[in-house]
Amino acid sequence: MKLKVLIIVTSDPRISPRPAEAVRIAAGIGAWQKVEVSLYFRGSAVLALAENSEDLVDGENYVRYLPLVAESGGNLYAQAGAAALTQLAETPLKFTAIDDSQLAELVATNTSVLRF
Repeated sequence: MKLKVLIIVTSDPRISPRPAEAVRIAAGIGAWQKVEVSLYFRGSAVLALAENSEDLVDGENYVRYLPLVAESGGNLYAQAGAAALTQLAETPLKFTAIDDSQLAELVATNTSVLRF
């Protein structure tokens, strides 16, 4: 059975480097191909998925590592109904918007959960 890791990102990427570090870590773990990695962005953290994410704190990590997460089979999720979702004009990567009950199911199916 393949290990599954869910990384929940709640920090605001406009003022904190934590979301960018979470994305970098997710890409590194996913590169092993032994762990299935999922990233969930909540609240203002969904701005990390924006087309202009390089303008955020440590934004080069989003541009460089988010595509690697997706390419290694990782899943990208965002909080359904997050106010910041309305600020996303276009996103370079596909993600799935999920509500809190779907998040609870996702948490229950993962081996480990990390929060940034």
